[in-house]
Amino acid sequence: MSRAPVWRAIIALGVIAVSILVALTQSARLGLDLRGGTQIVLETKDAPGVRADAASTQRALEVLRQRVDALGVSEPSLYRSGDKRIFVELPGVQDPREAAEVIGRTAQLTVHPVTGVTDKKGEAEAAEDGSRTLPDPDQKGAYLTLGPTALTGEGVKDAEARLDQQALAGWTVNLSFRGQAGKDWARITGEAACAAQGAPERRVAIVLDGKVLSAPAVNPSVACDVGITGGSTQITGGFDKDEANDLAALIKGGALPVPVDVVEQRTVGPTLGADAIEASTQAAIIGLALTGLFIIVVYRLLGALATIALALYGLISYAALVALGATLTLPGLAGFVLAIGMAVDANVLVFERAREEYVGARLLKSASARLDKPLRTGFRETFSAILDSNVTTLLAAGLLFFFATGPVKGFGVTLCIGVLVSMLSALVITRVLADFAVRRRFVRGRPGLTGITSTGRVRAWLTRRQPRLVRHRRRWLGLSGLLITVAVAGIGLRGLEFGVEFTGGRLVEYSTSRPVDVDAAREAVADAGFPRAVVQESGDGDISVRTGELSNDEQYAIKSALAEEGGEVTVERDEMIGPSLGDELRRNALIALGIAVAAQMIYLSVRFRWTFAAAAVSAMVHDVLLVVGLFAWLGKPVDSVFLAALLTVIGYSVNDTVVVFDRVREERRRNPSADLETTADRAVVQTLPRTVNTGMGALFILAALAFLGGDSLADFSVALIAGVVVGMASTVFTAVPVAVQLEGRYPAPAAPPRPAGREERRGSGAVV
Repeated sequence: MSRAPVWRAIIALGVIAVSILVALTQSARLGLDLRGGTQIVLETKDAPGVRADAASTQRALEVLRQRVDALGVSEPSLYRSGDKRIFVELPGVQDPREAAEVIGRTAQLTVHPVTGVTDKKGEAEAAEDGSRTLPDPDQKGAYLTLGPTALTGEGVKDAEARLDQQALAGWTVNLSFRGQAGKDWARITGEAACAAQGAPERRVAIVLDGKVLSAPAVNPSVACDVGITGGSTQITGGFDKDEANDLAALIKGGALPVPVDVVEQRTVGPTLGADAIEASTQAAIIGLALTGLFIIVVYRLLGALATIALALYGLISYAALVALGATLTLPGLAGFVLAIGMAVDANVLVFERAREEYVGARLLKSASARLDKPLRTGFRETFSAILDSNVTTLLAAGLLFFFATGPVKGFGVTLCIGVLVSMLSALVITRVLADFAVRRRFVRGRPGLTGITSTGRVRAWLTRRQPRLVRHRRRWLGLSGLLITVAVAGIGLRGLEFGVEFTGGRLVEYSTSRPVDVDAAREAVADAGFPRAVVQESGDGDISVRTGELSNDEQYAIKSALAEEGGEVTVERDEMIGPSLGDELRRNALIALGIAVAAQMIYLSVRFRWTFAAAAVSAMVHDVLLVVGLFAWLGKPVDSVFLAALLTVIGYSVNDTVVVFDRVREERRRNPSADLETTADRAVVQTLPRTVNTGMGALFILAALAFLGGDSLADFSVALIAGVVVGMASTVFTAVPVAVQLEGRYPAPAAPPRPAGREERRGSGAVV
């Protein structure tokens, strides 16, 4: 009996060892929706004389970084996205009013004479004459007392970092002033030049937002009462290149080089993220346990080995997520859990094919009715289907990454990682474990333990009945058309309840210390001045308020009004989307869906024929319309998380269809003269057990998410449950009938005869 290649075992052990090391030594980076905090997305705008581009946005980012640091937030994160977007993440900040005020206001850059140094610490307060009655810390930690404002940032014409190669002063910051500011600078530096060398009064402080950026001493060559004239000056201080560039950017952009608008704001309460992690963890454990129990019952020893591989799959996926530095968000966590269920698919494909090979060889009394050869054949013959089905899912996941924003982008990342790791788990780890097991003498003497020596109840029933499902294709297509009509009617009659991501506006979810009737909540919100706000009960007695544009002060007024009815009020979730961003997200959603359909069509046309690609896309569109129609009839929100679910349904739908089409392709190569209807019926019967078993594995995970994942994941799970169920049915009753109809009308051209003695390799991926 041949042994599995050593390299496969080495790869498996190496990946597992590295994953354990990463998981034990590093922690996942949690998104704000899991650890609590506020995220603000700013967009820079053009202003007179200055254009909002990458350079000006980067300068604005440096100014904002200083402002955020002044808030004292632990581990803030600021980064630029594109040429005009700035993302500000503030962990632990639950009241966005202060953050938005500090971040969004116009910075005030001022210049002050230094009047002394003190050990006294405290927040600086400006007196009426502009002097500082309490000290400010400078960039070196000394506490300075400052005099009145001598000039403001409006007088700074330019600030540039330069390497002084002539005077060998290293990196310096050169300032130039406009108009009266040049004279004011000469006056303040002239007064400072009258102080003794080394005295604090010889220094001049440059202050941004109440923080001393730099407090350089006036050079000894500057004359008393004359100062630095000429409208320009140079700041030295032993700067390196980065320090000089940062200081120049802050001085030059102290007043924000371009105005900014808040286009998106999200706040998540500290308990909501913790509850989501706990609920998703429970769902993962329970779902994985149920899935593992199911495949163990169906596939016995091989099912147990696949369960071990699934557990290792979870470990490797987590390690990959951590190693890549990806941020784990709430939808991303759901994608991580969901991918566990989808990882079952490849294992089921292999085991079902191994069953066919073993039972067929035994019926023929062939010597191949052993355990190793059917298993190898199962892995070899299903590789094409596994590859095609996973590529189609990757296409959908990749679109989420490129077109989605915020937490949903994290779902695309985890789904991509999950799909790639699932192939490694099934084709390498499961194979190593299975090859090792079937070589054991104990197992060889008891082949029934493996679970591949019998066909299983579903396959046995199908073999006895031999249903001719494709023969009644007109009936099935008519039923599909009726379901689509009902779905479209729901969309037309009831409409879609678009979330704030697509419409713009604000959605705030409040938790109260005592129960509040939703009618009383509506009255309280109306009395606060918002009679048109949509007030609903959400979750365990929480109150959600949805409005159009709403400022942070107005949101606080609603919170205060609810406090009169419900006692202590906590903001559990707060999402604000500007109208321009809402239009952009809605447009991107349509683009993502359109590209998903086109990408699937192109890929399947290459791998199969355009007729099969059109059939698969038709079934996919059928599934998407039914899920959207279901949400229309149920009145559930259509938001970015729903978009993630919808693109996942697209991937799953095509995934399921590709497996059947791959078998049709194989059967046609084996018997080209057979009637396509008969071939399609045979392919459906052969792959139906895999469709049912894979669907059951995914449904266990999704049901656990629906019941344990809380409100935030309930709608997501409902959409995917509907998509999985509809996808399993549409493969058999929509995709295959449409393919047979199209092939009948547009048959493939006859293939040229192959040279004698040349045998086409099965599973090579040639077109049908």
